[in-house]
Amino acid sequence: MSLTLLVLLVIIVIIITAVLALGLVSVLRRGRQRSALAGISQDPGPLPAVAVAPTIPVPAMPVPAAVTPVTITATAPVPTPAPRTGPKTPVPPAPRTTPDAVVASAPVAVPVPVPMSAPSPPAAATAPPVVAVSDPLLVTLRSQASELLAQAEGRQAALRAREQALDQRQASLDRTLLAQDAREAQARALEQELTERSRALAQRQAAAVATAAGLDARLAEIAGLSITDAKAQLLAALDAQLLSEQAAVLQKRERDLTARSKELGIEIVSRAIQRYAAEHTAESTTAKITLADEELKGRIIGKEGRNIKAFEQAAGVDIIIEEGQPAISVSCFDPVRREIARRALEALLEDGRIHPARIEEVLIKVTRDLDLELTRRGEEAAFTVEVSGLHPQLVRLLGKLHFRTSYGQNVLKHTVEVAFLCGAMASDLGLDPRLGRRCGLLHDIGKAIDHEQEGSHPQLGYEALKRYHESEIVANAALAHHEGHEVLSAYTVLAAAADAISAARPGARAENVERHIKRLQQLEDIAVSFKGVQKAYAVQAGRELRVIVNGHTLSDLELPKVAREIARRIEGEVQFPGEVKVTVIREMRQIVVAR
Repeated sequence: MSLTLLVLLVIIVIIITAVLALGLVSVLRRGRQRSALAGISQDPGPLPAVAVAPTIPVPAMPVPAAVTPVTITATAPVPTPAPRTGPKTPVPPAPRTTPDAVVASAPVAVPVPVPMSAPSPPAAATAPPVVAVSDPLLVTLRSQASELLAQAEGRQAALRAREQALDQRQASLDRTLLAQDAREAQARALEQELTERSRALAQRQAAAVATAAGLDARLAEIAGLSITDAKAQLLAALDAQLLSEQAAVLQKRERDLTARSKELGIEIVSRAIQRYAAEHTAESTTAKITLADEELKGRIIGKEGRNIKAFEQAAGVDIIIEEGQPAISVSCFDPVRREIARRALEALLEDGRIHPARIEEVLIKVTRDLDLELTRRGEEAAFTVEVSGLHPQLVRLLGKLHFRTSYGQNVLKHTVEVAFLCGAMASDLGLDPRLGRRCGLLHDIGKAIDHEQEGSHPQLGYEALKRYHESEIVANAALAHHEGHEVLSAYTVLAAAADAISAARPGARAENVERHIKRLQQLEDIAVSFKGVQKAYAVQAGRELRVIVNGHTLSDLELPKVAREIARRIEGEVQFPGEVKVTVIREMRQIVVAR
């Protein structure tokens, strides 16, 4: 409030100063007008036209009785009286205008003293007695006063707004304090209630302890045993019971773990043999290229081995050159890289230009062409089994399966077979055949990346399918089509069954002639080594072993035992895909010749 009063006092002082300055200016202007009128002749001639600048009106001041105030309008000539007959009095020049009476070099209206008897123009007779004066100082003072008033009003409004905000904040604080007081009162009440409950609970606990002590004493009196002796007998009985139960549980767990460990060991060892065994890897991880001339080996090696080192480093493979054979071998665990190296080497041999720069150029071209071929082969496989909407990366992984083999079986063709079988079985069971074909097509997708990443192909396939937004049913078919994982749908069972059917089909998993003959001979030798066996024949590409026994040596009751023993020896000594069925045949012939 003190600031508002101070502003009002300043404004009042400024207004009073402006009024006093206005009065002083009026007095000075009146003196100048009187001095100017003193030099004008009593008989003036025609008055010249005087232009008046736009000014603000000023209240008329009293003039002498002999002079009548006259207002001269701007730019309009004053009418002159009729010409007189006497000698004309020369008109003196107009008095000089002072800076106070001129604004921007504009003419100023000056009151002219005219005798009372002189006729005045008709227009002047009815005009108000006002003199137009231009006063820049007064205008400036008024504008400053208006600005000060506006500032004062603005500050006063801001003060009022601030006071209103402070009042609102004070009210909010009052409400918060009231709510806090209420909460504190409620907390005190709750604390008091909890204290009372704790006291009551302590009393009840003390009563319960006393009652329990009385009951213990009564029981000890009835049983004739102290509490310590009773506890010892009870713990001894419980220990004996727990020991028997624990022994039974441990024996059962041990049997289960032994059986499961054996299964897992066989599975892990077989998978390791399938991927890294010497005979298998020597067959499925190398590619041979026949050379037309022995001299090409030198060109491939290059000066000081420059070409072959550059090729192996750029392609990521190993080049094996065998002495005495017109061929070279490309070795690599990654089937795609091995195929790229084989094609690049064939292109270099056909072109004839073999040097590091050319090797790099050919490898880039072959890699680009093979990427397109992978996509094309994946699309063809998906189109064949009528599966659509696959992610482009899954299509490319399907194409990579064309260069992946499992026991000599092409994995891409295997997946197409599994997809057809899954679709057919799903249709017969009333399930969705399209979803069945999708599960079958993608169940071995992990084999396309098991040479690049660590892990089993079911786990890698599951992660890849989830990464590319396949459903949980399809991903579980890839994860659980082998044992060891939970089966979530019937499609997983169909995929596992179709996988076994495709792998067990005679001729599905090819072998070279030497290995095939060696395996068949090994099966027959195992069967013939048993007592009472006359002959053994491995049929259906080694999927079945037919054993013929001597009917006089072995009885019918002994045939199951012989069959089981032959099967166990085959499992322990022979490496084979799928399964081998052992059939024991006993024939009794009695020949009598009639004469």
